[in-house]
Amino acid sequence: MQRVSNRRRFLELAAMGVATTVIAAACAPASVSSPTQAPAAAGSPAPTQPAAATATQAPSAAAPTPTSAPAPAAGATATPSGFGKFTAQPVTAPPGYTPATGKLEIFSWWTSGGEVEALNYLYGDFKALNPQCEIVNSAITGGTASGGNMKAVLQTRMMGGDPPESFQIHLGHELFDSYVVAGKMEPLDTLYADEGYDKVFPKMLIELASYQGKPYSVPCNIHRTNVLWYNTAMLKDIGAEPPTTWDELLAIAEKLKAKGVGALGLAESSPGPSAQLFESILMGHSFLGPAGYRGLFTGETSWSDPKITDALNLLAKLIPYFNPDYLSVSWGDINDLMINRKVAMMVMGDWTPGVLWSKGFNDFGWADPPDGKGIYAFTSDSFGLPKGVKNRQAAINWLKVCGSKHGQEGFNFYKGSIPARTDADMSQYTDYHKSANKLWTDPKTEIVGSIVHGVAAKPSFNVDFQTAINVFVTKKDVAAAREALLKAAKDAGFKT
Repeated sequence: MQRVSNRRRFLELAAMGVATTVIAAACAPASVSSPTQAPAAAGSPAPTQPAAATATQAPSAAAPTPTSAPAPAAGATATPSGFGKFTAQPVTAPPGYTPATGKLEIFSWWTSGGEVEALNYLYGDFKALNPQCEIVNSAITGGTASGGNMKAVLQTRMMGGDPPESFQIHLGHELFDSYVVAGKMEPLDTLYADEGYDKVFPKMLIELASYQGKPYSVPCNIHRTNVLWYNTAMLKDIGAEPPTTWDELLAIAEKLKAKGVGALGLAESSPGPSAQLFESILMGHSFLGPAGYRGLFTGETSWSDPKITDALNLLAKLIPYFNPDYLSVSWGDINDLMINRKVAMMVMGDWTPGVLWSKGFNDFGWADPPDGKGIYAFTSDSFGLPKGVKNRQAAINWLKVCGSKHGQEGFNFYKGSIPARTDADMSQYTDYHKSANKLWTDPKTEIVGSIVHGVAAKPSFNVDFQTAINVFVTKKDVAAAREALLKAAKDAGFKT
């Protein structure tokens, strides 16, 4: 097994890439800040949901111990308290469908509340269509940013010629630079044609799934990465509304500090969360704005722009209002701080509500991040087909489930994201889902790609960006962070 011999190489394996394509639209209206409710419980359990599959812990790049996803038990529910229940007609096989036998191994980093329920919904659909095929759930938790440990193990498996049938990966260069260019993936143009994906996936997602004109992965969702989540009771206690500017947030932070609690939750035991917060600041209207942020990756904006220094100075002002233990808290534990009233707010993606609902917590709301009115930073999870898999029929059938209307409707209900398909029925979805979908589809919305979550830049730059901001929130040296970002940009070939 390949050994990860230094910090930067581990981060490269962990981050593995971001697309150089950044998608634009025009200016957008504000999304209304609202308290959330868990999805309303409805009817009997969906017949296609298996009980939760066990995730694999991987503190390092060691091979996972896979687990078989259990078949759904009669009357069983995969949803913990706090969730509602998505109901749907049983999935049915189309004419000419060939069920798979043998085993289907799936790699992902979906091990938290909401993620597990969403993944198990897809597993339930697959099992209903392929009852003689065993599902091996090789989900691995932990690591840098999104799925660092899983990506490191996957890299070893892929380079060693032992790929799983499919694996979770963000659209764009996270797939291309690591595996497509290296000839490790099969093109999916035949699958796209057979399933009619070109008619139901947005053009921008198809472009991000495609390399040299051919698609290589099937998107199953759209996540917004820049959302302000807040504990409604904590803001009410100090008579505050969700802040719309960073000055307003700092004023709220002072009131919270007087009560002995943090304003913003951060989980920076490894790089990622602080970089996600920083990119949300950078793209804000008072700093680079959406157009200036996009320009960082097209050469229209220089990485020496003084507004980047201004953004670092703002981040420095926010540090005293983080949870005091932010350097030792892991990504998966940040939600507990808001539930337990240790912090009042956090800027995080919309995988957050699924986690909160899974813990039985409903007293939270959402808003645009400060200075981010109408800006939709996004990422998209997808699955592809490695060359040389042991069970190609099972892999193809899995991709069909991931791209199906039935699968995406149930999956995204639990995940907190919105379906990649434009024909999905969202009538059972929460107010948050519907507001995200409205903003995503509004032609005035400014849509930009996340650096941290695999859309805006090449893999090596993503590693360096996350590392620079991680060091900054540790040492609080603006000048050093500025130089680190300039060096990263220069190494990536961006304008400096």
